[in-house]
Amino acid sequence: MAGPASVSTLLLRNVPLFSVLPDSQLTLLTGVVARKSFSRGTTIIAVGDTTESLYIVISGRMKVMMSDDEGREVILAMLGPGEYFGEMGLVDDSPRSASVVALEACELLTLSKRDFNSCLQDNFELAMTVMRGLVKRLREADQKIGSLALMDVYGRVARLLLEMAETVDGQKVVTKKLAKQDIAKMIGASREMVSRVMKDLQTAGVIDARAGRIYLKENLLAMD
Repeated sequence: MAGPASVSTLLLRNVPLFSVLPDSQLTLLTGVVARKSFSRGTTIIAVGDTTESLYIVISGRMKVMMSDDEGREVILAMLGPGEYFGEMGLVDDSPRSASVVALEACELLTLSKRDFNSCLQDNFELAMTVMRGLVKRLREADQKIGSLALMDVYGRVARLLLEMAETVDGQKVVTKKLAKQDIAKMIGASREMVSRVMKDLQTAGVIDARAGRIYLKENLLAMD
């Protein structure tokens, strides 16, 4: 991990979480926000750690995960630029509930618990943004629980692909690298089963995996 680097108001203005703040508060934040780099494979926070900071992703990707004593792993979410994590523990003063590991070299901003709470108290819109983020994660957790209970593996894979897709030239495409092992850990299935499902979906013309991307066809919607 590299040491802290300087932070500009322009950088903070481009962070969705801070975009609601007035210039005066952004200027104050430049003095308390730290910018840090982490190498691939670094555990940024671990389950059970004391909650001291909020983290905002500037570049790179990371996974939010939990594992048991036997090393079995479940991926709760994938995070990329503009997203943030660690706010739950800052709100309820509980230890970290999941670990976050860098999937590639990444750059993060960190904001201490004290400065985060001060920002919330001074800015209603920021507090509402954080609340909306918490509600979004709760809804996503409810959806995932429902999928695990009610959907077969084909449906779970279809829903995950749809959730991760973005629109490119009018077509739904998963542009981020998505390993079958990671898909398995995100939907509660074996890697072998995911490989079979992905092969079946491609054979059926539901998806088209090529050049590191997964192109989704209209008939995938019927499986969600």
